[in-house]
Amino acid sequence: QVQLVESGGGLVQAGGSLRLSCATSGRAFSTYAMGWFRQAPGKEREFVAAINWRNINTYYADSVKGRFTISRDNAKNTVYLQMNSLKPEDTAIYYCAADPRGLGSRILNEYDYWGQGTQVTVSS
Repeated sequence: QVQLVESGGGLVQAGGSLRLSCATSGRAFSTYAMGWFRQAPGKEREFVAAINWRNINTYYADSVKGRFTISRDNAKNTVYLQMNSLKPEDTAIYYCAADPRGLGSRILNEYDYWGQGTQVTVSS
């Protein structure tokens, strides 16, 4: 069983930055693809970013490309999401997720393990 715990959310003004972390348990972390998703009130959960197990390929939603950066530290079993130039529309609960297949995907259902989420609120 894999457990994921997000941290780093909070309240920030528009234009500011936050860095989310997702610490994972389990010895197989380095073989998993990791993703970040978000869900705003009244909306469906949507893809934000993903990184494959080799730490080579990254994928981003068009809405965050150029502002957000996903990275991972396999020695620490942790994945990060650096969020810059935040906008009010980035306000959501952010979830990290693990995909044992390792390739990285934009598709929510391809992730088997999920964290509990961390709230990000961007004020205008």
